[in-house]
Amino acid sequence: MATSDAARGPTQNSRRTAATSGARPRVPSSRTEEAYMDNGGEVRPQDSASNAPHRRAPSGSHRGNGPLRNSERRVEKTTVTNTDKVQIRTRSPLKPSAGDKTASTPPVSRGASRTTYRPVVDEGSMPQKTKKKALPQWAPSATLIPHTTAPLASRISFPALASLLPESLEPTSLKQLSPDLQESAILDDLLCCFMGYEGQYIRFNDSYDPAVEQERLIGPCFKILPGLDPSLQDLTESMLKMATHYIAVVAFVEVQSREEFGTINHALCASIRKLLKEYLVLIAQMEHQLSTKKSFTLHVLHLHVLPTSHMLSQLYTLAQEMLGKNQLLEGDLDDVDDLDDIDNILEQLREGGELAPGGMSKKLCKGGNVLRLLTERLSCMSGDPTARDLLQCLLRDASRPYMAMLNEWLHHGGIKDPHSEFLIKEQKSIKRDRLEEDFTDQYWEKRYTIRENDVPPQLEAVKDKVLLAGKYLNVVRECGGVDISTEVKDVPKTFDTPDFLHNINAAYAHANSSLLNLLLTTHALPARLRSMKHYFFLDRSDFFSYFLYLSNSELKKPIKDVNVGKLQSLLDLVLRQPGSVAAQDPFKEDIKIHMNDQYLTKFLMGVVNVRGFDQDGNDEMALDRHRTPATQSAPEDDGKMTGFEALEFNYSVPFPVSLVISSKTVVRYQILFRYLLSMRHLETLLTNSWEDHNKVMSWTHKSPSGDKKLELWKRRMWTLRARMLNFVQHFMYYCTSEVIEPNWHTLMAKVNGTKIARREGNAEQTVNRTVDELMGDHVDFLDTCLKECMLMNPKLLRIHAKLMSCCTFFATYTSSLSRTLCSADASLAGSPAALAYLQSMYPSPRHPMPDRLRTYDPEGLSRMVDLIEKYEENFNRHLTVLLDALDYFAATETVALGRLCAQLSMASDKRGGADGRGLV
Repeated sequence: MATSDAARGPTQNSRRTAATSGARPRVPSSRTEEAYMDNGGEVRPQDSASNAPHRRAPSGSHRGNGPLRNSERRVEKTTVTNTDKVQIRTRSPLKPSAGDKTASTPPVSRGASRTTYRPVVDEGSMPQKTKKKALPQWAPSATLIPHTTAPLASRISFPALASLLPESLEPTSLKQLSPDLQESAILDDLLCCFMGYEGQYIRFNDSYDPAVEQERLIGPCFKILPGLDPSLQDLTESMLKMATHYIAVVAFVEVQSREEFGTINHALCASIRKLLKEYLVLIAQMEHQLSTKKSFTLHVLHLHVLPTSHMLSQLYTLAQEMLGKNQLLEGDLDDVDDLDDIDNILEQLREGGELAPGGMSKKLCKGGNVLRLLTERLSCMSGDPTARDLLQCLLRDASRPYMAMLNEWLHHGGIKDPHSEFLIKEQKSIKRDRLEEDFTDQYWEKRYTIRENDVPPQLEAVKDKVLLAGKYLNVVRECGGVDISTEVKDVPKTFDTPDFLHNINAAYAHANSSLLNLLLTTHALPARLRSMKHYFFLDRSDFFSYFLYLSNSELKKPIKDVNVGKLQSLLDLVLRQPGSVAAQDPFKEDIKIHMNDQYLTKFLMGVVNVRGFDQDGNDEMALDRHRTPATQSAPEDDGKMTGFEALEFNYSVPFPVSLVISSKTVVRYQILFRYLLSMRHLETLLTNSWEDHNKVMSWTHKSPSGDKKLELWKRRMWTLRARMLNFVQHFMYYCTSEVIEPNWHTLMAKVNGTKIARREGNAEQTVNRTVDELMGDHVDFLDTCLKECMLMNPKLLRIHAKLMSCCTFFATYTSSLSRTLCSADASLAGSPAALAYLQSMYPSPRHPMPDRLRTYDPEGLSRMVDLIEKYEENFNRHLTVLLDALDYFAATETVALGRLCAQLSMASDKRGGADGRGLV
């Protein structure tokens, strides 16, 4: 940065020589004079008049012409005559006086730790040639260091420390310099320190090692050689903080620019680099003023660098906070946060990663955390205009790559996030091909999730909209509804853009309407829901009655003997029967037969206890959760299940309708179907019993002797059968007409985008629906049906299972009672008509008719009376408990159960008693 001789006058050159004649400059100086060697091996420095760098005189120095000419003559004389005095090529060209040929420069003490290069023999007793060989060579060198993933990081090794400088090259002590010369030397050193290098009198602290990355990130401490004037000392120390901040910020930029820190950190470092470039321009301007202006003093330099010092202080504080979050200052390598996230571990294993500590990275401050940190600092420094403008600039530049990812997600439904910085996390291992087989619906719930700890404050209020907008658009994109090749235009590029939130809301509305249109129109979601209602809720189920009639013989078998293929063929035949409601169903190919090998009540008890639907603080119900279900106490072996108890439908749904009619919702449909089928089958059994009671001879025969006990027993059987049938029919009516049907109409109103505005009468008001609301309404519909049908309450479920078991045993035992009744009736036992009936009941010779049925059994009637009393007692007791439980839960939980309680009370036989209720 020195100026040419043509630009300097002779007076200026003379002042420069006078100002620098008594001091040695620092060795690693950009203004070191070059030396050359003549033919005789004599080392000569170049002409000082033409090549010496320009040095301004310190303020207040003597500017006489006489001493300057004498000094020039002494330098020229030294150059010509004392050639043997020059020892090394890099030595400063400023020589001592010509008369002092034997004295050497007095060294400045560097402490006991510094290596001494002076010979131990007496200098006066040694010849000059011996002293020249004894001095060591000072030959600092530069090498290339290994490159990192930061593309712009410096690869040149760090300069040699001044603490290793030989004593022969040490500058003149500050104590020997006048205040003006001290100011001139300190100014020159400060400019070097501002650029990250040591000066002659200002050097790094002895404990600082620039090769250690952690020390560079913290920044060095400087020390000033002793002897400086106190007024200059205080001012110099106040400005040295800026040099410390600059070195630390440069190291921070090199570290944070590495690939693993992500694009947000890269953008932040690029913005800081622009500020550091302006800083270096300022230092160059200060050096130019130092070289050209006589009035440039230490105080003037301090005034010029004050704003820049404040800027670097803010950058340094920000860098230290980020480095602390990255754990680069503590050196703690044991805290591996990735081990706490099972999903990340599994994802890393699927991609071929390792779980070794070396293969797991620490939690880095990147992505949304960087933007959060900048936003929080901006909020804290809002009272400082300079710091606010600086942080706003950094936040604006750092948010640009984040906004690019956000716009790609909002407008294309894709994620371009190679460094895992975006607030939306994608599990690429979860694909839509597994959606039909996946019970947990991971595609919709877990493929795209929010990184809760990495959300920028600007997106905290709209993070759910951001997630849903991209998810909706991603579904449409996978169905071919989005052209990802088109470039999105007129979208905000930074967080401070005025239409930032409008862009998110508009993208969310567009994605929602696109997916809704795809589901409701292209894939006919309402028609599919109506189709499922026909199959699973037995709505207009003429086809299902015909199917049960055709498959009755097959469904009576144990589950292991049921031929599923035959049942599927019968179902296909029924569905294609002309005149059936299913014949015109376009989705009838999606219904399949499936046999569930677990009892419905046992399955529901397991679901309720695991998911905790009964956690309402009731102690009795809390104990019930840990007890064995009542159905297990009955002779219920899963291997003895019949086809009626195991039958259920499977329904295959294509993507993207499978997002709404998911695997979990199909399971709810299957639970309700099996529940309704069990009551439908029990109603059929009781109806068959009624037919037997009206057609079989043993029931229609009236004894001529008028046995009143036998006739009374028959009436009690008929009454109990009627009460059981009444109970089952009322229960079915309640489940279908008062639970499923009203809730179904509410769901379809929401699916069609309408709702009933009760405050405005019966008018229907169109509302904007979202896909997630639609999915939630569908699940709420099924959960409401399950709850109001008592399938999510363990106590009601057990009581209902006992009542159903009692009715089933009674209905299936009717045929056996018909045979026993023949031998219990004295007028009918042994008659030809009775024997013919009994013989028809035992057509196979392998199972002949028992002899006890051929004759009259006087004890048969008493046994049948005891049996009917047990049936009545069990049915009445369980029905009473159920009514009491319904009263309680109707008042505390589900109001709809009150209607069921009122209807079932009709199935009870009331008579006078202490409490107004009595049971036969």
